[in-house]
Amino acid sequence: MQEQLSRRQFIGTTAAAVALSAAPRLVLGQEVNKPNSNFSGVQIGVITYSFRSMPGTAEDLLNYLVQCGISSVELMGDPAEQFAGAPRLERLARPRGQQVTDEQRAQFRAAMQAQTEKLRAWRESVSMDNFIALRKKYNDAGVDIHIIKFDGIGPDMSEAELNYCFNVAKALGARGITTEISEEKAKFLAPFADEHKIMIGFHNHTQVNASSWDVPFSYGQYLGMNFDIGHYVAGTNESPIPIIEKYAAAGRILSLHIKDRKVNNGPNMPFGQGDTPLGLILQLMKRNKYDFPADIELEYSIPEVSDAVAEVKKCVEYCKNTLADAPAWPNRPQ
Repeated sequence: MQEQLSRRQFIGTTAAAVALSAAPRLVLGQEVNKPNSNFSGVQIGVITYSFRSMPGTAEDLLNYLVQCGISSVELMGDPAEQFAGAPRLERLARPRGQQVTDEQRAQFRAAMQAQTEKLRAWRESVSMDNFIALRKKYNDAGVDIHIIKFDGIGPDMSEAELNYCFNVAKALGARGITTEISEEKAKFLAPFADEHKIMIGFHNHTQVNASSWDVPFSYGQYLGMNFDIGHYVAGTNESPIPIIEKYAAAGRILSLHIKDRKVNNGPNMPFGQGDTPLGLILQLMKRNKYDFPADIELEYSIPEVSDAVAEVKKCVEYCKNTLADAPAWPNRPQ
C-alpha cells in the first residue's frame, strides 16, 4: 500500500534536513552565521511548542531556530529530557465509552502510575552532564536557552524530582521554569524557587483577569509571569499594557508569549491581523529597555503551502520591522 503525503507533511518531514544548511559554519576557527534576534534591545525568542507540527528532537529544534534567525528559546521539557536519555514512555489510550469497565479503568491508572514512577526514578538519579552538553550545543550555535518548560512541576513530584527540575534549569543556563498558573503550585513551589534562585513563570490562558497574579505572587519573590498577551486580550477584551507595566516595575515578568488574537475569545491570527496591540507592546519594551524576552508562540493555522519554520520567520520579520520603525524614546523619569 502506497501512502501519499500532503505538501505540508512533506515539508515538515524534510525541513530538519534543509535547516542543516543554515547551521553555523567554521571559518578560520570562528563560527559565522550565528542567529541574532535581539532587535533594538528587545530580545525576540520562541517557544519550541511553535514547531509541534514538525519532527521535534532537540537537534531538530536547534536547526529550526538557526534557520529562523532566533538566538533565544523557551525549550519544552520533553526534547531536553529525551536528549539527556530519559526513558521513552508509551502513549497510553484512555478507555472511553459507556462500555468501559472498572477493571479497564484500574488497568489504565496502573499503567499511568508505572510510567510516572519510571520517569521519576530516572529524574532522581540522572547526572546533569547531558544537559550541560545540550546547553553547549545550543550556545555554540548561537542560541541561549533562557527558559525550560516543565508543565507538570508541582505537588505531585517528589522533593528529589523538584530539585531535579531546578538543577536542569541551571545546567541549561535558564533564568526560569514555566508552568501553568495555579495558586496551589505557587504556594508549593515558592520555597524551592527561593532556595534555587530560579524564577517560576506562570503561563496564562484566557481564564485570567488583571488581579489573577496578586495572590500567587504573595507566596515568594521568585514567582513571576510568563505572560501570554494574546490569550489575555481574547479572554478579557482589555489591553495587556497596564499589566506589563505593573509587573515589569515589580520585577515579576520572566517572559512574554507573543501572539495576535481577536477579542471575545476570537481566533489566533497572523501577526498584525488580530486585536492584540502587539506593535505597541514591542515598542513599549524598546522604550523602557525591558530585559525579559518576547517569545513567539505560533498558534494560528499554518497555510497548506507553508510550514512552522516559514511562519515563525514571518513572525520574526514582523517584530524586526516593528522595532526598526519604533522611535527611540528617552527613558521615563524614575
